[in-house]
Amino acid sequence: MHTVHAVMAVKHIGRAKSRLASMLSTEQRAQLVLAMFTDTVVAATAVPELLSLTVVTPDPLVAARARELGAHVLDEPPAGDDPLNTALAAGAADVRDRHGPAHLLALQADLPALRPSELADVLAVAVGTRSVVIDHTGTGTAALLVRDTAAPLSPRFGADSAHAHRDGGAAPLLGHWPGLRCDVDTPEDLDIVRALGVGEFTASTLREFGFSPHRSDPVRTVC
Repeated sequence: MHTVHAVMAVKHIGRAKSRLASMLSTEQRAQLVLAMFTDTVVAATAVPELLSLTVVTPDPLVAARARELGAHVLDEPPAGDDPLNTALAAGAADVRDRHGPAHLLALQADLPALRPSELADVLAVAVGTRSVVIDHTGTGTAALLVRDTAAPLSPRFGADSAHAHRDGGAAPLLGHWPGLRCDVDTPEDLDIVRALGVGEFTASTLREFGFSPHRSDPVRTVC
């Protein structure tokens, strides 16, 4: 096993998940983003090999929730035209300023079906300096792992990030990690995580909206 320090970036939740607008209001989308973020953090921080979590965000609700869950919070830096990667790079730099040389993990913040066992397995099987977990679409990135205490994170999240990270030297990790591989951007993604079983905060939020988390209503346990 290899210990790591994780970084997440979350934008203003009121502007998030526009592709869910056909089924959820702006307020509901914000509430769902916060719930999914909470379930992701709960699952990730249950992994013993994850030594710390830094959350980079301009959103006060996300910042407050992150602190409640034991994460270090960093204000979003000026971003220009690439806010996500700028935020992740700033988070990684802050980690090493505070902790010294460290292995780094950039993790999506909307993985409501993530199991700690999936993330622990990734940390156990990853080899080489730079690894990537490609998302369920085959084009995005769920996680980027840098196992070199001096190498920069160099995040390339965004359109076709899987290809961009591979071009940057990241080796794709091949494992059955459905919860880790499914971030939620579309109604179809939400169906997938509901089938897998979402965490308790996302499940509660969906029920509040009148949606069952799944036909048989499973709730993911942190295991």
